[in-house]
Amino acid sequence: MIDLAIPDKTHDEERQGEALMLEPVVGKNNGRKLYIESYGCAMNFSDSEIVASILQDSGFETTKDFNNADVVFINTCSIRENAEVRVRNRLKEFKAAKTSNPGMIVGVLGCMAERLKSKFLEEEKLVDVVVGPDAYRDLPNLIDTVDGGQKAVNVLLSREETYADINPVRLNTNGINAFVSIMRGCDNMCSFCVVPFTRGRERSREPLSIVKECTDLFNAGYREVTLLGQNVDSYKYKAESPEPEVLNQDVKTTTFANLLEMVAQISPELRVRFSTSHPKDILDDVLYTIAKYDNICNYIHLPVQSGNSRVLELMNRTYDREWYMERVDAIRRIIPDCAISTDIITGFCTETEEEHQETLSMMDYVQYDFAYMFMYSERPGTLAAKRYADDIPEEVKARRLKEVIAKQQHYSHVNTQREVGKVQRVLIEGFSKKSDKDYAGRSDKNAMVIFPVDERYKPGQYANVLVERCTTATLIGHIVD
Repeated sequence: MIDLAIPDKTHDEERQGEALMLEPVVGKNNGRKLYIESYGCAMNFSDSEIVASILQDSGFETTKDFNNADVVFINTCSIRENAEVRVRNRLKEFKAAKTSNPGMIVGVLGCMAERLKSKFLEEEKLVDVVVGPDAYRDLPNLIDTVDGGQKAVNVLLSREETYADINPVRLNTNGINAFVSIMRGCDNMCSFCVVPFTRGRERSREPLSIVKECTDLFNAGYREVTLLGQNVDSYKYKAESPEPEVLNQDVKTTTFANLLEMVAQISPELRVRFSTSHPKDILDDVLYTIAKYDNICNYIHLPVQSGNSRVLELMNRTYDREWYMERVDAIRRIIPDCAISTDIITGFCTETEEEHQETLSMMDYVQYDFAYMFMYSERPGTLAAKRYADDIPEEVKARRLKEVIAKQQHYSHVNTQREVGKVQRVLIEGFSKKSDKDYAGRSDKNAMVIFPVDERYKPGQYANVLVERCTTATLIGHIVD
């Protein structure tokens, strides 16, 4: 089982979500039981699929109940402090379960592994094995080490590892949507972010392997892929000897725009999404590629973090307010009906009231469709923690966050109201959470759409839905021919 915080729109912040129930995956050999929980971003979810694949090849089966597991892993997120609190509390539950199952192995994977390995292993004695995001191939050996009575650690980061040759076990059993990792790591060094320290430097996956994975997914019945990376539009793969089917004769580097086009050309019935874009890198070639292909969704997640140039400089975002607004203008010009979402941090170090107001005015300028909004949470080891005092009182952070949330709720509703009376092409993902008499799916612009079941249509098919009414976040309508 994977029990995770499901990121439904983007992937670079810690998300809250619901448990995803999965059927067991039958192993090849000894049938030991594996249980994984994943917290945080879509990259973590994708990594859990890689882990499941590696351990299935070593003879493991997955289970829905950690009490019945021989090996329990928690795939962690360090972006937000509350994620670490949740992980610690969960590890205590797993440790308690070991009293009735002494042979159970408990391990921590992912972003918290390197930073907190000594605490988890030695001080708090919560786990048996700690594994960083670039060391998953070593898991069978590490489990053998624990079976032999020793603790095991591998948190080494790599400049080459992309897991390109591993066919992930698809843990999202709807068989319609899939995540495809195209790159790992991050070079941006935003001052508030731990990702460069926990996931290492950027390295892009070979493009043919990405296209093959997406093609295999389409042939297996999947109809939507989301291309993942900490910063997808910095994807760049340089081939030593370019192959004609991958690159133009005169081009030796595959860019993100090239890759998007290659995936879009697999089939017009394969819907393509991606996340996340960094404002400094989303250049016009990407926007024109989106505009060129109907099956590349008109939706871009473009984290702003702050609307003030001084705060952005402290955050080391490498763009200013004017650059960001120019990129929004370019999106509106090249893809007129494109939805834009964002991430916003309130109360960053030294942020003044006037600078907070500039964030609110940026929201007025862009009118985001969705936003992920957080109070600043100092993360140990980051540049901000080393350089700046976390000097904004918590009550001020909370009040500013409340103002940001209120404004976003307003614009989310404004944007859904604009869709009323229009026909949306919706990929049916399954039944509504509230009723098996209604289908649910997402529009091209990533809005959730609810509509009555029509026996002519099944999950995995596209339907044209006339929107009759809306809530702040949901469109409601019925299928039209």
